[in-house]
Amino acid sequence: MNKPPKRTPSLPSKADILAFVANQKGKVGTREIARAFGLKNAMRAELKRLLRELGDEGAVEKKRKKLHHAGTLPSTVLADVVARDSDGDLIATPDEWDEDAHGPAPKIRIHVPRKARPGEAAGIGDRVLLHTEETEEDAGIRHRGRVIKIIDRPKQRVLGIFRRNPNGGGRLEPVDKKMLGKELAIPAGATGDARDGDLVAVETGRAPRLGLPTGRIVERLGSLASEKAVSLIAIHAHTIPHVFRRDTETEAAAAKPATLSGREDWRHMPLITIDPPDAKDHDDAVHAEKDTAANNHGGFIITVAIADVSQYVTPGSALDREALVRGNSVYFPDRVVPMLPERISNDLCSLRPREDRAALAVRMVIGADGRKRSHMFHRIMMRSAAKLSYEQTQLAIGGRTDEVTEPLIKPVLEPLYAAYEALTRARTERQPLDLDLPERKILLKHDGTVDRVVTPERLEANRLIEEFMILANVAAAETLEKARVPLIYRVHDEPGIEKIHAMREFLASLQIPFAKAGSLRPEQFNHILARVKGGDNEQLINEVVLRTQAQAEYAAENYGHFGLNLRRYAHFTSPIRRYADLIVHRGLIRALKLGSDGLPEGIDVKMLAEISAQISATERRAMLAERETKDRLIAHFLADRIGATFDGRISGVTRAGLFVKLSDTGADGFVPARTIGNEYFRFEETARSMVGNRSGETYRLGDAVTVKLVEAAPVAGALRFEILSDGRQGRPSRRPQHEPRWQERSKSNRYRGKQRKPR
Repeated sequence: MNKPPKRTPSLPSKADILAFVANQKGKVGTREIARAFGLKNAMRAELKRLLRELGDEGAVEKKRKKLHHAGTLPSTVLADVVARDSDGDLIATPDEWDEDAHGPAPKIRIHVPRKARPGEAAGIGDRVLLHTEETEEDAGIRHRGRVIKIIDRPKQRVLGIFRRNPNGGGRLEPVDKKMLGKELAIPAGATGDARDGDLVAVETGRAPRLGLPTGRIVERLGSLASEKAVSLIAIHAHTIPHVFRRDTETEAAAAKPATLSGREDWRHMPLITIDPPDAKDHDDAVHAEKDTAANNHGGFIITVAIADVSQYVTPGSALDREALVRGNSVYFPDRVVPMLPERISNDLCSLRPREDRAALAVRMVIGADGRKRSHMFHRIMMRSAAKLSYEQTQLAIGGRTDEVTEPLIKPVLEPLYAAYEALTRARTERQPLDLDLPERKILLKHDGTVDRVVTPERLEANRLIEEFMILANVAAAETLEKARVPLIYRVHDEPGIEKIHAMREFLASLQIPFAKAGSLRPEQFNHILARVKGGDNEQLINEVVLRTQAQAEYAAENYGHFGLNLRRYAHFTSPIRRYADLIVHRGLIRALKLGSDGLPEGIDVKMLAEISAQISATERRAMLAERETKDRLIAHFLADRIGATFDGRISGVTRAGLFVKLSDTGADGFVPARTIGNEYFRFEETARSMVGNRSGETYRLGDAVTVKLVEAAPVAGALRFEILSDGRQGRPSRRPQHEPRWQERSKSNRYRGKQRKPR
């Protein structure tokens, strides 16, 4: 039987080729078209001719041996990241685009995967290789891209305040203290849409041989002139997410109040919230009563109820994903950057008086000695009886009641304080680290400028809430450990050997001994703190002890909390503002079978270790941003007082000079070593002091000094002082053979005829 002759493949028409290119998402080139239509080598020359004709007609374009329809994006494109939209998504445009032929370049919204690996996180100014796809139009954008590879990073980017020149162009005042005095010139034509006073990101150019280095504004971040928000600098300098994504806001807006279903009804219990007077959210409530059990004479039942954030922020949701990215809320004097949208944090999860609210509560039985005997967690519906401030609570227990606190004295406040007295007995026996470092608070005027700096009194009401929260946190850790459910611990390691050695040497210079033998315990530090209490060195020693300590962090493996002297400890009491607490809440729900929205079974210790590292980093980021913002606000506050004198204490000693903390505002400033006295001063590391080579005049850590403000850089939050006080008498340091000439010259020029303030 004869086989039928094979059909010779025919050359596809131009319409066939265009249809094929349009339907392909992967690579499309001559080889792919030939294979699809079964064309052999002899016909490929004809195919190439046909493709050239299509190119000449403008029907297709060829990029890097790949074809796509003219005027459309190929599936893989080289693009430049040019902006960020209101949701925080990056926007890119193709590297090559013929605007004359096809109109404005299309915008591509870059999708960032939930678990982007290092190197996948692109930023503005990056050149990236994208895999693109067309989607439904959203805000004028109909392309979505995924980063395949970052091809090129931008040049060094510097944040600063743009100052426009009348004749065009301008200059940049960097916000980083390390770049203090190193302004950049912004040429005309490189200012973008920036206005005078804007916070901008600048791409630096090559430094010229003469004149200021130059830069080009690549992103306008906001106007400090209109927003009067110094915190905006820290937000952008530390890349703190401050605008919620659209899907997060949508999910929050759709959230419905929790019902009584699956909850115990505790609305009869007179739980109350006690917070700072300016608190916007109230996520913890407390109650205490005498225990009537025959075997617990003098004991109490303490209840701590915490807003049930897990009711609204479920694993894997948009709210959950963004909360993890933020890690925690960030508190600035002029604003709060919350971890969760206001609908959740200030509404559904705020324990407002006389409103039904979902909560996770722990009921703890303590003995007369303050030790916890037992505890039990409950998922409840509560109704706060009152919202009190610390000051209001303290006044009431002292006999000065108001219309809110008067009816609460006997049934609520007196039992709370009685239970607290019992807890203080256990605390005294436990001996946690007892540092006393008053925290200053910046009060702002309506225009966002500093009104004054105050040091709020630390009240018994503050300590009461702290002790109740610590007890609840311990109960949470114990419950999860017993149930063998993974959790995130709050851990604090003991101080390192090098830090202890440095502290011991410094204390020895003050004739204060610190034991060398035995294991470290917090009470050893407390003995030192008690010894100097009320003396001139009290604040200094408290700060030295604090600096000696390790930094607390989150971890999936437990190694205890040294500062609190606790073997196990987990943050449970503030899931509105800390992601770690939300994980603990979910763990408790899973361990005690309190609902279906607990910690997913797939979450293990390894995954929690990654989350712990991430939120520890966001916590450190927040602390640094908050501190820098306070520095900038106080520098603004003092900027018009150049030449004024202030009292303070030496808070740091380095080879470069002295750091001085002012007594009234707590502002930190720097005294360069070259400006101290009329001789060369040498850094003595062991004694943490600067010692004059010839006279032995000494400036030591903790010394009270008087300084003059000679320079303030509000944008960087930096202050420079001149020291007016004489140092303490001491023995001359061993003089080097040759004192630095620059030192001798600066002394003779700067200090000829200088008047020193008498001691």
